[in-house]
Amino acid sequence: ALFFRVSLFRLKDLEVAKLGDSDVHVKMLAAPINPADINMIQGTYAILSPLPAVGGNEGVGEVLEVGRHVAALKPGDWVIPAGPGLGTWRTQGVFPEEMLLKVPSDIPVLCAATLSVNPCTAYRMLADFETLAPGDSVIQNAANSGVGQAVIQIAKASGIKTINVVRDRPDLPKLVERLMALGADHVITEEMLRKPEMKDIFKSIPKPRLALNCVGGKSTTEMLRHLQPKGTMVTYGGMAKQPVMVPVSAFIFRDLRLRGFWMTQWRKDHAQDQESLASMMDALCQLIRRGQLTAPACTEVPLQDYKAALEASMKPFTSSKQILLL
Repeated sequence: ALFFRVSLFRLKDLEVAKLGDSDVHVKMLAAPINPADINMIQGTYAILSPLPAVGGNEGVGEVLEVGRHVAALKPGDWVIPAGPGLGTWRTQGVFPEEMLLKVPSDIPVLCAATLSVNPCTAYRMLADFETLAPGDSVIQNAANSGVGQAVIQIAKASGIKTINVVRDRPDLPKLVERLMALGADHVITEEMLRKPEMKDIFKSIPKPRLALNCVGGKSTTEMLRHLQPKGTMVTYGGMAKQPVMVPVSAFIFRDLRLRGFWMTQWRKDHAQDQESLASMMDALCQLIRRGQLTAPACTEVPLQDYKAALEASMKPFTSSKQILLL
């Protein structure tokens, strides 16, 4: 088993690097602790930073100063990482301009800090695998995750119905209420997926053409049963650390498609295509401004309390994202 020891972390004072001609000096404002950050530290993620490293792949900062060759950014602008591995759990940093993306500073700071990973993942999965129209439906597990909450809200804004699967837990009614308030059409437990009452859901909405999986194991096999023939299941995480099991009949008689998605790979594939990145960021910021996309439930923690924040982010059934205030 891989153990995650908070004692691996130190809070250190470092000199801020000298500002090069193409560099940007950034004061970090807020940075979340995401599962992928923890996986990177454990060494189980597809990207590993050379050690010693600064943790954190996501966050928002304010530009303090720019090198003389920097044209697209100016002091006062807000920026987020353009890719993973930036090391956002710090108060200040000097980064090459191409490692940063400008975001509008008229959106809430917690929305900006959590913009580059979960909402982008949700947006792409809803857009890139099936052509969904208003009235269509999507089913997803881990619906209370950061991605899950973004899927609910982006789908709702597009008129797409969501069936949201969560694990049974002590405060289930409270969680159901929260997801319904975000715009969920149905919130069910994994146990419910196996029950005949599932038929009642499909009296009012069509069977989903798209399933989003970040769990694996039994929950995923059960979810597949409810997909329309020729539907697609996209896997973007494996929280149960169990393989995806698919009955042969699902392939033969229903021609289901199984795909995978990783936001980091999408960014690599579209590195030369600034247009699609800009239009996605623009669409997400519009939703945020209209109040149709909010930050996930967050607990704000000052940087010096990072140990408590890391421990809290590892607890099961956490419905709140730890955000380091820098």
